[in-house]
Amino acid sequence: MRPVHAGYIHYTALKDGSVDLADIARMNDWLDINADNKARIRKWEEDQ
Repeated sequence: MRPVHAGYIHYTALKDGSVDLADIARMNDWLDINADNKARIRKWEEDQ
């Protein structure tokens, strides 16, 4: 549901099979990496 919540795909894409588990995993990985990068940037800015 994270890719749906983030606006990358519509919920119907999950239901109709137009995206597969590999696509969802790739999007979830990217969301994790993006969140980690943003946290690192915030920490770096606070430490300046």
